[in-house]
Formats: sequence, structure tokens, C-alpha cells
Amino acid sequence: MEKYNHEYGAEQIQVLEGLEAVRKRPGMYIGSTSVRGLHHLVYEIVDNGVDEALAGFCTEINVVIEKGNIIRVTDNGRGIPIETHPKTGISTAETVYTVLHAGGKFGGDSGYKVSGGLHGVGASVVNALSTWTEVEIKRDGGLYKMKFEKGKTTQKLEKIGEAKGTGTKVSFLADDTIFESLDYEYEVLEKRLREIAFLTKGLKITIEDQRDEEEVKKAEFHFEGGLNSFVEYLNKNKETINKKPIYIEKTSGDIPVEIAIQYTTNYSENIYSFVNNINTVEGGTHLEGFKRSLTKVFNDYARTHNILKEKDPNLQGEDIREGITAVISVKVMEPQFEGQTKTKLGNSEATGAVMSTMNEYLATFLEENPAVAKAILEKCISASRARVAARKARELVRRKNALETSTLPGKLADCSSKKPEECEVYIVEGDSAGGSAKQGRDRRFQAILPLWGKMLNVEKSRADKIYNNDKLQPVILAVGAGIGADFDITKIRYGKVIIMADADVDGSHIRTLLLTFFFRYMRPLIENGNVYLAQPPLYKLSKKGMKDIYCYTDEDLDKAFEELNEKGIARDSVSIQRYKGLGEMNPEQLWETTMNPEDRILIKVTMEDAIKADEIFTILMGDEVEPRREFIQTNAKYVKNLDI
Repeated sequence: MEKYNHEYGAEQIQVLEGLEAVRKRPGMYIGSTSVRGLHHLVYEIVDNGVDEALAGFCTEINVVIEKGNIIRVTDNGRGIPIETHPKTGISTAETVYTVLHAGGKFGGDSGYKVSGGLHGVGASVVNALSTWTEVEIKRDGGLYKMKFEKGKTTQKLEKIGEAKGTGTKVSFLADDTIFESLDYEYEVLEKRLREIAFLTKGLKITIEDQRDEEEVKKAEFHFEGGLNSFVEYLNKNKETINKKPIYIEKTSGDIPVEIAIQYTTNYSENIYSFVNNINTVEGGTHLEGFKRSLTKVFNDYARTHNILKEKDPNLQGEDIREGITAVISVKVMEPQFEGQTKTKLGNSEATGAVMSTMNEYLATFLEENPAVAKAILEKCISASRARVAARKARELVRRKNALETSTLPGKLADCSSKKPEECEVYIVEGDSAGGSAKQGRDRRFQAILPLWGKMLNVEKSRADKIYNNDKLQPVILAVGAGIGADFDITKIRYGKVIIMADADVDGSHIRTLLLTFFFRYMRPLIENGNVYLAQPPLYKLSKKGMKDIYCYTDEDLDKAFEELNEKGIARDSVSIQRYKGLGEMNPEQLWETTMNPEDRILIKVTMEDAIKADEIFTILMGDEVEPRREFIQTNAKYVKNLDI
């Protein structure tokens, strides 16, 4: 790794303000006090080691979850400076952990050229939100240690021995009076650390979960291929067109740019963008530069090589991005973020940096690899034809609607309210269940849309087929906000879109088909929290003189019998009905168990991780059989009820 010519001592640690507000308003600094915020503490300490790696001084970071949910993070970077800080009068290491905005990440003459994380507030925020924190530093031939409780220093930095090498070890226990839970999710941390390793070529990261002695979990991530390895990982269950990713790496001006591109036979585009290792889920200027350049370079190549004739229109961006998997990573000295979640890059210079890099390297790649270029362009031209067909199908749907007295599907029983925020639509499997739902609903705010038969698997279909599909058209029309690039979340007709299917294999399949459709063609509906799964009961317990008891899981059933036994009611005196489908319930039962807002159980479908969601939908609904078999065998032990 390149080493920047910066000193890293006390004078590079700038003090901007105090630490008092962190414990009072933790959400301002880590987003929330939920499990997500808890994991953020780990990321902040890891990011300090990553910054050392980006500067060329760290090759390994180790993360351990110890018993009691204690976190230990060790890196072999330079070690935090130990000398007295000129402004605070205490050691620089203590300053970093007790003063907000004290870090080596500010200004052009700082200890770091670029950095991720919370830009220097990370260590002090973690300290402030922990019951206790211990820091050990190896530097200048010595081993130094300091301790804190709830952000306050309890043991000043002191030398406790000699040491070879350099580095920092941080151990902390998050404060259970601040966080809702201290139970770290190993899989969440593992995913983020893998991502960081992909984005930091050559850095080795390990994670070990020691909380269960009988099942210690370990993982090691070390990718010399960088983003190439990342893209290959994302496409591991997909059929690829260019077997080796197109890899681009260059520093344009002051902005290092790294890009990897690989085309698949799928129809969806998956582009992930990062700035200083931060996932910019809303995109921004670097993504804009990538898209512009991609469209220009492919069209220029197609014209130059007569793949597009003179009379042919240019390929559009969406044609060229069909089936693409790409990762864009830029490093910006002073990133400016905007957007609702502050994950959209606003630096205008990033657009030019990405475009100039792409224009040069991608054009050269296509010229040097004509077979790959031709294969990709054949897919792009096919996508263009499908786009035109989809547009015609879309216009046909609109014309058809204009001729009808209502633009809503005939089987939809709409609600009387027209306020989306209070309306909900149940997408119900089967006509019989739909009939019960229509009779049992509250007509004021609940709409019912019955579906029948298996619908189209959109994972294997293009948009033109989707518009013409008689199973999906009613869903598109009922939601009322378009699909794909035309989808407008502000136009949805219902605040809740509820999938209500039988609690069996067929019902699970229908749920998955609908969720795949929403994920691929109405993703904002999931991102905005508008999609729900109804959970009908599995069992009904009845006995003369006793109010019926509904059980939604096998655990509920066991608990119900325990409670009845305590009341002196024998198990064999109670009638058990196992519901095979929604159609077995009359309207009153369906309302009471599944539709009454006061008693029903709804599961909100969320998308914490778009990369993981894409992977799962590809495995479950794609063409490759072996990954699906492996997924089912691995996860079969968890399946009792559908868990989304």
C-alpha cells in the first residue's frame, strides 16, 4: 500500500468541541440506539484501523465478540499518538477518546489523506456510549494502557511494559442503559467486515464470535483482487457474460477511482457505490459520472464498429445497464453528503473523475476485447428491443384503462377512503379466501384484491412480459404508482400493501413471487416500509363453553395447552383444527384473526441490506439449481413459519 508523506503526531490531532451531548442525544451521532446503532459502534472502531490501512500502515484488523457481548478490535497500524496534546494538556490518545471531533481526520495536513466513519468523532462517541472502554497502544517500543467508564477517564495513559511492533487494541462494553439490546448479530458484522475487506485491497480482516463455546464462529477476509473479488462474490450464483470482471483503477486529480464491472444474463441492474468505504445507497455524483460514461462509451463503440447502423437510435442507459453488476469506489478528501439519509455524494468533482477514468479505460478494454464487447452489446440491443416492446405494452395498458370507466382491476374491492396513509390493500390468494376477506373487512379503509393461480417469476422475465401478464397487471393497477423506472412512490393508493396467502408451501411460493416482483420492479415500496405479510393462524382450539383460541405457531399451540392445563382443561377435551388455507375461515374468523388492526399480526418487509436481498432472490428465483439446493439444505432447520 502507498504510504502518504504525513507525520502522525500530536500536532495532527485537532480539537473541535466537547463530548457532553453524546450520552444525552446518542441518535445524533450513531443514528439510533437500536441494534443498528449498536453495530455502528463496532464499525467506528474498525474504521480507525481501515483509515490506517488506506494510509498504507495497517495490514490486519481482528474483531472478537467475547462472552457478555464485549467487543475487542485489534489492528497493526501505527498506534494512536501518546505524547501530550498541545491544546488539551493530556495525552493525545486520551484526547482522541474523550474529546468529540478530536481525530487525525481533519484538514489537508492531517494524519490521513482520506477517511471513512464519522470523520473523527468515532472513538470518543464509542467511549461515551460504553459502560467501560480499555485501550492498549503499541508504539515507540512501549505498551501503553488507559481505561474509561461512560466516557470518563478512570486510568490515565500509562506505560505497562515493552512491546515490539505497533498497533492499537480497543475493548468495550456498550452501555445497556442506552441501547435497546447488547446482543450483536454475527452475520451483520460479518457482512460489513467482508464488504470493507473487498473495498480495501490487501487488508486482512478476521472476526470471531466466542459467546457460545460449543459453536465458535470465525471468518477471515483477505482479497488481493479488491473490487474484482467483490463483483465475483455478488455474481457467484449468476451466469456471467464476461467471465473476468472489467477492472478500472486510477487516481484522477486528487480522487482515487476503483471500478469493477461484470455482465450477467439476468435482467436487473445491480450497481453499488462507495465513498471512503461508506455505502452511498442513494448514489450521487460518482454514480452519475459512471452512468453517463457507460452510456457514452458503449454507444461510441457500437457506432464505430457498425454494430449500430446509421438509422438506428442510440442505446439508452437502461439498455446498457441491464444485467450489469458493478461496484464503484472513490476516495474523496472532504466528502459532502446530501439526501434524506445523508448517503448521497454531492462533490461535483467526483463526476468528472469517474467519467474521465471510465472513458479512457473502458474504451480501451472494449477495443482490446472485441468478443466480450460484442456479447455485451448483443444483450444491450436485445434489452433495447424489449424496452420498446415494454413501452408499447405500457401504452396499451394505459389506452385500455382510458376506455374503461375505472382504471382499477375488476376483481378489486376498493375501500371508501381515498387517503393513502390510512388505506390498505390485501392481496389475497384464491377466490374463496378473497370472498371471505371482502365480507369480513372494514370497507372504510381495507381493499381486497384476489389473485388466482401462480404468477410470473419476474426474475426470469423482461418488462414487456410483465406488463402483459394477467396476474401482475391487477397488482400494478391497484398499487397505482407504475413499475420499474416509472415507479413513483408518491402516487401509491395504499399505505399498506399486505400479502395474505395460505400458511403452506404454495402460499410461501406466492409470497416469494410477489416479493420478488416488488423488489425488482417496485423497490421503493419495500424501502419505504409499505409491504407487509399477513400471518393467519395455523390452529384453532375450541371447546363448548370456551372462547376459541387461535395459535399462529407451534410454540403458541404448546403455550396454549400449558395455560389450559393450568386451568384444569385436559388436552383431549379440546378440539384442534389445523387450517390448511385461508378459505377454511369464515369472514368473522378471518377478520378476528388476520385483518382486525387491534389483534392481527403483520410482518413488515424491510430491506436492511440490498446486496443480501439481491443474492437471496437470485438463489431462490433464478436459473441456477445447485445454489438453491445448498440454500435450502443450509436453512431448512430454521423453517417452521415463514420468516422474512
